[in-house]
Amino acid sequence: MSEQFVSERNIRFLLYEVFDASSLIKYPRYAEHSQEIFDMVFETALKLGRDLFKPSFREMDKNQPEFIDGCVKVHPKVREIMKICGEGGWISATAPLELGGQQLPSLVGFVPMFIYSAANYAASVYPYLTAGAAHLIYSFGTEDLINAYIPNMYAGKWQGTMALTEPQAGSSLSDITTIAEATDHGYYRIRGQKIFISTGDHDCAENIVHLLLARVAGAPAGAKGISLFVVPKLRSDETGGLVSNDVQVTGIYHKMGYRGAPITHLSFGDNDDCRGYLVGLPHRGLSHMFQLMNEARIAVGIAAAGIASAAYYSALEYSRERPQGRPPAAKDPLSPQVPIIEHPDVKRMLLFQRAIVEGSLSLLLQCGKYVDMEKVLEGDEKEKYTLLLEILTPIAKTYPAEMGILSVSQALQCLGGYGYCDEFPLEQLYRDARIHTIHEGTTGIQGLDLLGRKVTMKNGKAALLFLNEVEESIDIAKIDPTLKPYADKLEESVNELKKVTAHLVGLAMEGKIDLFLADATLYLEFFGIVAIGWQWLLQALAVKKAIRGNPSESDLRFYQSKLHTFRYFFCYELPKIKGLTESLLTSNGLTLEMNKELF
Repeated sequence: MSEQFVSERNIRFLLYEVFDASSLIKYPRYAEHSQEIFDMVFETALKLGRDLFKPSFREMDKNQPEFIDGCVKVHPKVREIMKICGEGGWISATAPLELGGQQLPSLVGFVPMFIYSAANYAASVYPYLTAGAAHLIYSFGTEDLINAYIPNMYAGKWQGTMALTEPQAGSSLSDITTIAEATDHGYYRIRGQKIFISTGDHDCAENIVHLLLARVAGAPAGAKGISLFVVPKLRSDETGGLVSNDVQVTGIYHKMGYRGAPITHLSFGDNDDCRGYLVGLPHRGLSHMFQLMNEARIAVGIAAAGIASAAYYSALEYSRERPQGRPPAAKDPLSPQVPIIEHPDVKRMLLFQRAIVEGSLSLLLQCGKYVDMEKVLEGDEKEKYTLLLEILTPIAKTYPAEMGILSVSQALQCLGGYGYCDEFPLEQLYRDARIHTIHEGTTGIQGLDLLGRKVTMKNGKAALLFLNEVEESIDIAKIDPTLKPYADKLEESVNELKKVTAHLVGLAMEGKIDLFLADATLYLEFFGIVAIGWQWLLQALAVKKAIRGNPSESDLRFYQSKLHTFRYFFCYELPKIKGLTESLLTSNGLTLEMNKELF
């Protein structure tokens, strides 16, 4: 198995040469940091990825969680990981200083998440789910809730979860039926069931803290009647000890991949003694939860890119070492075989993987920069970055998730039959990658979100802001004669995106809502290709600037490889929008008209 699972050089390039992480230090929120601190965070994360997360990558897959006597038992390494992540400040990395956090920029904080996901995705979810749940509590909870839960969660002692999905509702959260009945004692009685809850119970945490959606008795139907609650597995009693809160695990799911983290089916209030504590305002739970859901969607993208990165470096190592075949022009069958990396089709597969991994990571760090700018600015400028983040979140989740599967598949293909065998990590990485298009909202839901909500929000303001960002980069790139042909190609793609968007929005304005949204997933794919093309153009601009500075020989090789991968994306991936354009402009309603009886 390859020792390398991420590119340290590429991360530095994106952090400092593309997104200028050091520029954030000028804002008061990040003034206590420095590039030296960012480097220390990055280097420590690399060490933890190698020494803490990666060694149990295969073990956690082979020795998956077990449900024994009502308790979920996980790999004992989880306890050490949570302890070290708590003590090292990784769970609270981007949290405010006043809560004991590090107040790191998200641009920097996303990097350890990427590294840990690449090293051992299943292990990485334990601390990061806890971080997301804690963020919800300190964003909307009372001081009492913050004091009661945040310290133990940030210390890695208590696990956090998000408990949304129910058996009868699935992804349709407006149809949840879990009930919360008010009492005169400052808590609600919770009754209901939740399914597919990641890390919903395990024996390596002293307590499990569920951030749960429920409907207050008598609340209006639909999304407007949903509230958010903290529902711990164990609650404090009058003496300060912990007692059962009537939260039962009814089973765990046995999964295709992502096996090191349990996915549970939970029952709340079977004995009418489950207490929940309101977070934020009644009936505003879904809007509160969207904070965590959007964070989780970006985290899914980061994880997908991380897994694809690990697969790429395994395939690269194998392709360099595996001799097989000869160049087509070689006529002597007794001549030495060549490493398969010398075959053009293997190079194509490796370029495809690198284009996906490094393009995806760039977009994800772009989102991290937007998160940071949203926090340090006010007024119209704050709104600008909020809207950019809104429209890019479904892309940041879905492009790495969908294309990450294809990327890992190509990595497996590089190994041929060996890739299909469990002596190599590719088969596990392929299984682990498959979850990302499903959890935190399937690809279909992300398409509906992008086209049905984000593109039309505020009269299309978010979409216009995105297009302005891309067109600004195109205008800069056109100044360089060597980049101009690629800038022109991206400009053509942006114009196609505008045309398709206008056509689809026109259908909506005619009242043809079903037809407007019928191919939202194709629109999402189209938008994603354009967004990643933009990111590759940004990287090419940074490379051109760096080359003018007379880089070292090793840096020059890195920059040349960047430009080659950039050219690959524009020659092989960007043209895929042509077929999507034709399908989206046709709007033939084929899927709407298909009678279900004909299947």
